[in-house]
Amino acid sequence: MKRGDFILIGIVVCFALALAVPKWLGPAPQEPAPSAATYAVISVDGKPYRTVELTEEEQWIEIETERGRNVLFVHDRGIEMFEADCPDEVCFTFGWISKPQQTIVCLPNRVLVEIVADQSEGDEIDAVVS
Repeated sequence: MKRGDFILIGIVVCFALALAVPKWLGPAPQEPAPSAATYAVISVDGKPYRTVELTEEEQWIEIETERGRNVLFVHDRGIEMFEADCPDEVCFTFGWISKPQQTIVCLPNRVLVEIVADQSEGDEIDAVVS
């Protein structure tokens, strides 16, 4: 290796350290505290059925209709479909949801679960593109 190679390697190493050191010396990341209340709006056959606040506490919500039975499980500030007697069981593929505008849909039983948050913080329109 020549002298120029050592200089180039030294410059690359110095540049890499300059990018990495601030990450090591910066403040430790903190988990954001939940600021706005989050709710699950449950609709059956297009009509409002129930609104549930998503909290750490466990809750079971049973929905009985002429089309079938669904059981929702609220925990860890989210909600998931726990049981459904629909034939396709697609509603289980949505998993556990917790963020606004996420949904769980059970089409055969006509159950819709949508996450909404309080409008008090940061949900305004940022820009409009035409």
